[in-house]
Amino acid sequence: MGQYTAPDYYLLDELIGEEHLLIRDSVRQWVNTELMPVIEYHAQRAEFPKQLLPGMAQLGLFGPTIPENYGGAGLDYLAYGLMMQELERGDSGIRSTASVQGSLVMYPIYAYGSEEQKQRYLRKLASGELMGCFGLTEPNHGSDPGSMLTRFEDDGDAVLLNGSKMWISNAPFADIAMVWAKNPEGKVQGLIVERGMEGFTTPETHNKWSLRASATGELVFDNVRVPKSNILPGVTGMRGPLSCLNQARYGIAWGALGAAMDCYDTALRYAGERKQFGKPIAGFQLQQKKLAEMVTEITKGQLLVWRLAQLKNEDRATPAQISMAKRNNVVTALHVAREARQVLGAMGITSEYPIMRHMMNLESVVTYEGTHDVHLLITGMDITGINAFN
Repeated sequence: MGQYTAPDYYLLDELIGEEHLLIRDSVRQWVNTELMPVIEYHAQRAEFPKQLLPGMAQLGLFGPTIPENYGGAGLDYLAYGLMMQELERGDSGIRSTASVQGSLVMYPIYAYGSEEQKQRYLRKLASGELMGCFGLTEPNHGSDPGSMLTRFEDDGDAVLLNGSKMWISNAPFADIAMVWAKNPEGKVQGLIVERGMEGFTTPETHNKWSLRASATGELVFDNVRVPKSNILPGVTGMRGPLSCLNQARYGIAWGALGAAMDCYDTALRYAGERKQFGKPIAGFQLQQKKLAEMVTEITKGQLLVWRLAQLKNEDRATPAQISMAKRNNVVTALHVAREARQVLGAMGITSEYPIMRHMMNLESVVTYEGTHDVHLLITGMDITGINAFN
């Protein structure tokens, strides 16, 4: 795996700058030395490699854009994107863990939490002392989270929370859950639910073919008494959870590209080494077509997220622009993975190479944080001004 050479056909490294390249390369090195040697073992066994968490925290992978005075790294969105790209080049499930911690748990506490909540949780989340998860999707409400059934009622200085969430990354081991539920008036609010609160359980989801090295579970709330001081004061309504999803989708747009780059690089090296009919298969037209199309699509995706990073740093990136990048780059990665698998023939399905694992992981990435089709309709609504959802 140490042979990895990232494709940079349009010399984008020249536009990134030295400091950002150092950040990217430090994560790339960590992925090479710490993640790659163990990821196939854990994916085959469907277990999350918890021993990686301290190293991820040390690299600043948990909430890199959170200001330093709250324990974050205070980095910009280009740095965040590059970090997610390298992490997902290792594995989508490991990138998911970092995305959830930073974009879906730390970001809402930073953006909408009280000063007391920020002081209580952010530093511990940044250091990995606490791990978090994000509860929005429900068994019967995925693409339409506004119809959620999870709700809470007033109970003096606390609220009583009832309901359930499903397909929650990090749930089985999370110390806290950032849960979105309806208040007595039917408005959505965020609550910080802590492990150990009576009536709160996190059953693990088994038998997944995708994201096997990521821990997935449910969140079940049976009259959980949550102190009112754990409710986020700064936001009411779907704007709260949707703003978190924008943060995560931005990271996914970069991350999926990392998986695509790994598949392409694997296929390119294999094609140069594998000989048939007296020459490397890289010398045959159909293999060159596959490889040329892969690097073209990856280059387009790289340009898309590089520009998106600039807009995000200027606070000008729209949710629709983020949707376009997420949708494009994930489907690009899926296509690259499938083509790369064919270049490797039967070897492409073995764990000796990362391609089949990436391909299975990307089947989840194309669905979560807004499905492929929903992101298409977000673009459609943005350009026509007509809402096709209802």
